[in-house]
Amino acid sequence: MAAESPENGYLFDLYRRYIGEPEDRTDVYLGFGLFIGGIALAAVALVLFLWSNTLEPRTTEHVRWAQPAYAIVMAALPITMLGIVVLLPSERRVRYASVGAVAVTFAAIVGFLIAYPYDWYGVGNDYTAEVVAVYAVGMAGLTASTGAALIAHYLDMARAADRVDAEDDESDESDDESYSDEEIRRDIDQAMDGVELSWGGVEKTEHSRLTFSEDEFDDIDVDVQAKTTRSSGVDSQVAGLKGLKGGETKTTTSSSTVDDQTAKLRELREEQQANEASSSATESESAVSSLLDRIRTLLTRN
Repeated sequence: MAAESPENGYLFDLYRRYIGEPEDRTDVYLGFGLFIGGIALAAVALVLFLWSNTLEPRTTEHVRWAQPAYAIVMAALPITMLGIVVLLPSERRVRYASVGAVAVTFAAIVGFLIAYPYDWYGVGNDYTAEVVAVYAVGMAGLTASTGAALIAHYLDMARAADRVDAEDDESDESDDESYSDEEIRRDIDQAMDGVELSWGGVEKTEHSRLTFSEDEFDDIDVDVQAKTTRSSGVDSQVAGLKGLKGGETKTTTSSSTVDDQTAKLRELREEQQANEASSSATESESAVSSLLDRIRTLLTRN
């Protein structure tokens, strides 16, 4: 079985779960080592203290077990708190202050080992007050450093949470403003469903036939130019072929007079007016259908 990399080990997973992404692997190992070591020292001190209580007080045997029990428990608390400061992503000056405070507490522990039991608590010169005062100063500084590290950590977490919320809000707004083409078409179809369109202000009727009066198109002037092509025989056709082949200019002549053309135009207009009554309904219906198609196309593009 391959060994698991330290960056993916249990301590790093624990750090990510309760603190965040580690910046340095040394801080993880040292911080957890101090924290767990301090708890272990407190457990050892408790065992030694309980064992010393089974012996006669102030005897040599009692002092042999009670003295290390007191000294170890005095060291366990500052070591545990120093581990918390190292684990947290605190500033360098905060860590230096914590180390200095731990050094003060260890000086008080040395003074306790020297004074106990012959100059301690009413016996001999009694250095109890001095040792306790020095230890209290060290613990006060260590408590302040730990509190500052905790506050800084929680402030960083709050800022990170605010940034995440702001990014989520921006993402939600961008999602709300974007629509697919299919959704736009569906919305347009739903909006147009049931809408009654009219042609020229005419009310909608149930049938599909349109009726117009006979004189509605009298004012319309239809200018139609009839193109008449007449064959002038073989010579004309040969001349046309020569024009295509050799670039010669083709000349088209007409033998009809102006009166003939005018008469044909008059006949064409009369025929068109006769057929307009029957074809107007079909043309209007096609115009309405074309208008609806254009409106739908414009709405779809928008």
